[in-house]
Amino acid sequence: MFFSIQQLVRFGWSQALSCIFPVVIFASLAITQIIPLPLLPRYDWLLLICIVTQWLMIRSGLETKDELKVITLFHIIGLALEIFKVHMGSWAYPEEAYSKVFGVPLYSGFMYASVASYLCQAWRRLDVKLIKWPPFILSVPLATAIYLNFFTHHFWIDIRWWLGAAVIVVFFRTAVAYKVGHKFYHMPLALSFVLIGFFIWIAENIATYFGAWQYPNQTEAWSLVHLGKVSSWLLLVIVSFLIVATLKRVKEKQPTIRLKVDDYESLHSNRLGEN
Repeated sequence: MFFSIQQLVRFGWSQALSCIFPVVIFASLAITQIIPLPLLPRYDWLLLICIVTQWLMIRSGLETKDELKVITLFHIIGLALEIFKVHMGSWAYPEEAYSKVFGVPLYSGFMYASVASYLCQAWRRLDVKLIKWPPFILSVPLATAIYLNFFTHHFWIDIRWWLGAAVIVVFFRTAVAYKVGHKFYHMPLALSFVLIGFFIWIAENIATYFGAWQYPNQTEAWSLVHLGKVSSWLLLVIVSFLIVATLKRVKEKQPTIRLKVDDYESLHSNRLGEN
């Protein structure tokens, strides 16, 4: 199905609202790079800005308490990954900060949390439905394997391409249905993974340009993040989506929705995806 101009504006507005947290982080990275703030190191200011933003989003109702729980989980998962990757020399945070733990500033966890924030809010605003979602016995081990590979490939073979192939096989028939206004649209899940992963790669280039972190090849001067990193972000998006989807499914305690394309229009009466 194709968007009309009115539907495109509605879809864009929903996406913009869902991206508030990531936008605040990128704006803060840019501002603190251009305008040095007093009293505290830059990374500490970024942490304070992230905490205040999170509080304001809950206070204003832009995020729900259930979404905060998911975001907190991602903060912990992301921080653990950051500590390991920095220790292994994959990237570094060269600036000083009081809020560093094992060389990693605590604000970095919010960058992962912002991905979860986007997924949760977009899920709610677009009333996302899962079509032909595979059983937990396939999706949960796959998500776990993808996350663990970020660690184990430093000591063993990198199986990211095997995992990518497994994603295609497991989710070949899976799609997401989402509502814009009163009309439902659908998209193959694999395509949504690729699109989100690509845009996160673009965001990564912006973040490294403003000194959020630094890859070894960016020590002397900033350079474009290698396109191969798209595969890493793609896998991160996949595991993020799988975690959010699994938590949603557990909360709903309902079987997978198995619908035909012709049934999408009648989905507006179902509120299975709401908190």
